[in-house]
Amino acid sequence: MFATCILLLSLISLSRAVFPVCEKLVGPKLDLTSEDLNGTWAFVAGSLKHAPAMEALKQRDSITAFFSNNSDTSTLSYTQVNRFGDQCQHLLYNITLKGSSFTFDVGNRFSLVGTFLYTTCPDCLVMQWVVKSSRRLSVDLYLLSKRRILTQSELREFNAQLRCYQLPPPVQMNPFKELCPEEQEN
Repeated sequence: MFATCILLLSLISLSRAVFPVCEKLVGPKLDLTSEDLNGTWAFVAGSLKHAPAMEALKQRDSITAFFSNNSDTSTLSYTQVNRFGDQCQHLLYNITLKGSSFTFDVGNRFSLVGTFLYTTCPDCLVMQWVVKSSRRLSVDLYLLSKRRILTQSELREFNAQLRCYQLPPPVQMNPFKELCPEEQEN
């Protein structure tokens, strides 16, 4: 009985210690504008609750995201380019941005909404995606950066975010694998 009480008190104390950390780490990135997103971003790491999608992520050599403003400041063009060996797969979407939240325009195929999350990394984005379809309901977290190699502290922060969402250890992209260009080559 005494051991059970000690265990319960320890767990309560631990949850109080962890909750404030998670509260901040799962919070939105404040003061985000579409101009902050413009440009080229390399995927550094990602984790997904959906195991088959996680396996698919492992098959990519590199992933690049290109954000650009349309004439409407709340709508962005988003191009994701996946490298598989010497092949580049280009996926083009429009994103509607509302503060730190966004919605992908994917037609009626599935629902993809997300949030740009808090990070202390000055040139990083942490994207939380919530994917809903007839085959999948998943929360995904991706770490993108203007750099290909991040500090251990930046990676630890992302791993802490994954723990807050109870996601598995991330797939890390090889920073030495070539990124695909934005435009498809003829």
